[in-house]
Amino acid sequence: MTSTNPGLAKWHDYMENHEGSAEGLKQVLHEDCVFHSPVVHTPQRGRPIVTAYLMAAAGTLGQGDFQYVREMADGNHALLEFTTTMDGIHVNGIDLMTFDEDGMITDFKVMVRPLKAVNKVWEQMAAMLEKQKV
Repeated sequence: MTSTNPGLAKWHDYMENHEGSAEGLKQVLHEDCVFHSPVVHTPQRGRPIVTAYLMAAAGTLGQGDFQYVREMADGNHALLEFTTTMDGIHVNGIDLMTFDEDGMITDFKVMVRPLKAVNKVWEQMAAMLEKQKV
């Protein structure tokens, strides 16, 4: 997907060329960004912890047939709908992002459905975060 939103263009470049790279995330995440997980109640604040969560997501949701299927953008906000399959379970979700004036992500929220998918994401993300000692 191509986008006229500079922040969204940065995100797509990351996904196409640097996915799973902590160094690549530094190029798109604001130092004070906030991450809202579909399986953790409290927002995670700051680039280091957000990087850890997004790296875990890349190691779980990003496996196999992950693809963005729809995109909506308005000003400095973007919503990307994705699908993937985890252990035979269809996952449908959204990434909701807010960008600053420099195109850096300041807020990143992930929502996932159906319930079986949420449970699978929780199971695999917990294992990935444990490996990272987060």
